[in-house]
Amino acid sequence: MCLQCVCNFSLLSGVPKTLMDTRTATAELGWTANPPSGWEEVSGYDENLNTIRTYQVCNVFEPNQNNWLLTTFINRRGAHRIYTEMRFTVRDCSSLPNVPGSCKETFNLYYYETDSIIATKKSAFWTEAPYLKVDTIAADESFSQVDFGGRLMKVNTEVRSFGPLTRNGFYLAFQDYGACMSLLSVRVFFKKCPSVVQNFAIFPETMTGAESTSLVIARGTCIPNAEEVDVPIKLYCNGDGEWMVPIGRCTCKAGYEAENNVACKACPAGMFKANQGVGTCAQCPTNSRSTAEASPICTCRNGYYRADFDPPEAACTSVPSGPRNVISIVNETSIILEWHPPRETGGRDDVTYDIVCKKCRPDRRSCSRCDDNVEFVPRQLGLTETRVFISSLWAHTPYTFEIQAVNGVSGKSPFPPQHVSVNITTNQAGESHRGTVHIPCICPHT
Repeated sequence: MCLQCVCNFSLLSGVPKTLMDTRTATAELGWTANPPSGWEEVSGYDENLNTIRTYQVCNVFEPNQNNWLLTTFINRRGAHRIYTEMRFTVRDCSSLPNVPGSCKETFNLYYYETDSIIATKKSAFWTEAPYLKVDTIAADESFSQVDFGGRLMKVNTEVRSFGPLTRNGFYLAFQDYGACMSLLSVRVFFKKCPSVVQNFAIFPETMTGAESTSLVIARGTCIPNAEEVDVPIKLYCNGDGEWMVPIGRCTCKAGYEAENNVACKACPAGMFKANQGVGTCAQCPTNSRSTAEASPICTCRNGYYRADFDPPEAACTSVPSGPRNVISIVNETSIILEWHPPRETGGRDDVTYDIVCKKCRPDRRSCSRCDDNVEFVPRQLGLTETRVFISSLWAHTPYTFEIQAVNGVSGKSPFPPQHVSVNITTNQAGESHRGTVHIPCICPHT
């Protein structure tokens, strides 16, 4: 996904982290002014009549002003880009009589990076060389004597940012060169993208980049009981502290369902969720149960089974009962067997039939499997129809044929398939006779 596309979607905005805010100051700010006749710290009121500490300067009647105001040391706390919000008022030069043409309605903002406190009231540095200029700050509105006498002064609010910063902290410096103004408050802050859960992944609180256009990659980790689907999992934190649309995602594991799109909740007992993904927990299928939470599958009750190809959502089923009403037609050394389907299919629709052929002694006291030369049409195993033609039998020989009913779970049962048996002797008359159904004993289970 292109970054340009990513930037078009904002998910969650960050909250600015304040480094300094003079609006909350109740004592002297202790900033350093040079020369002392320039900026002056005074108590005043903001537009809401709250008491504040301000700095003001108004040496407009003397030309060539160069008044500096230096803040205390500000720790950047790992931020790469800093924002400064300035609230101030400026007197309209045209409203001041007999002022020279050097009167200004602007001031300059500078900063200086350092690893430690290097400026005090006794040892401050004032030349412009050490500082980096942020901008010349101009008032959108200025006030005149009429404005000031009739109503509150017009307060301007300007925000500027600067960076990248690499040292432990910095100083701010304000330069006046001929304005009549009050610096009502200064708020210094940086921006972070807040910690967020998005697409079932946790993204940590992330600092914005050094430039206003920077995109900082944050790697995500799946929330508990979720697993990755697409990788890498990441979000982009833009310069305004906003998360951009995610790349990659996690989804809830099997046995867990989404809760409010921020958590994966275990399926309760009696329910299950078979696959990882966005699905929800479902009741256990017929003849199955789950006794614990977070079940990916429900186990079959005793006597019921699932075939290997049955999905977890399928009901558990049982084996079929034996075939019914077998009819045999003997023709010399061939035989035709026909029968009716079992009464009980075990709840499945994949019942087939297997033929077991046994050749017996004349007294039928013992029997053995038929020779491989015996032919079955259409086949011996997996019959889908209730009829089979058997040929190449020995003449004058007793045979026993078992017709077994099986389905997709017969191989899961510990018991042999239920069947119906028929005894014939080759070269007998071709009249039909009924077979005998043999049903093995299956003990009941709970």
